[in-house]
Amino acid sequence: MIIISNSTIPDEALKKLDQIGDVIPFITRGITYPAISGHPDVFFCHVDELLVSAPNIPADIKKKLVKGKINFIEGSSAVGSKYPETAKYNAVVTDRYLIHNLQVTDSRIKELCSNRISIHVNQAYTRCNLLPLNNDRFITSDLGIYNTLINNKLTALYIDPKQIKLPDFSNGFFGGACGVYKNKIYIIGSLVEMKEKNQIIDFLSDTNYNILELYKGPLYDGGSLIFIDSTAKNC
Repeated sequence: MIIISNSTIPDEALKKLDQIGDVIPFITRGITYPAISGHPDVFFCHVDELLVSAPNIPADIKKKLVKGKINFIEGSSAVGSKYPETAKYNAVVTDRYLIHNLQVTDSRIKELCSNRISIHVNQAYTRCNLLPLNNDRFITSDLGIYNTLINNKLTALYIDPKQIKLPDFSNGFFGGACGVYKNKIYIIGSLVEMKEKNQIIDFLSDTNYNILELYKGPLYDGGSLIFIDSTAKNC
């Protein structure tokens, strides 16, 4: 299993991830602004077993994806230095839904999701703010996304983002502090200080997920953790 992780998340979290799978530490330079330059969810979008990547990810990262036999394909939009070029790949894709600001979504992602129900949200940093779970359940740190999901008869839990760290910003977002692989939720940080701790635990328990906290500290928005099985043939 391959894990794409921001290289700047706390060392304790990176070491724990190293014990779980083969970590690709992710960072870019000169492409976008520093606070999100290592955020995987700015450069990648997971669609089923396929990873859609921005065409301008660093060459060494492409080589590692090829070496790891990751099934990936390049999108049509390069990530840029400012919005909306920073949000083209920050979509949430589930078995049934494409959830994103659809005015921003990379066209390749739209093509791959043509058989899914599209839900438009104003928040284009959707994956940063939204953790998709089984059975059409979601955890979000954006009230606009939360209200849209509820209006679409989906089940969602809202988390106050002020509790989540993102260097150079007043706060980060819940989705960006998490990754999902099979029946486990990997969290960059500990829920112990979260005011919604019990609601999160109950919500995840209802969906049969186990929680693995990667370090003892406040939740850290590293731009999501991307888990990929490395057995597929590369595109």
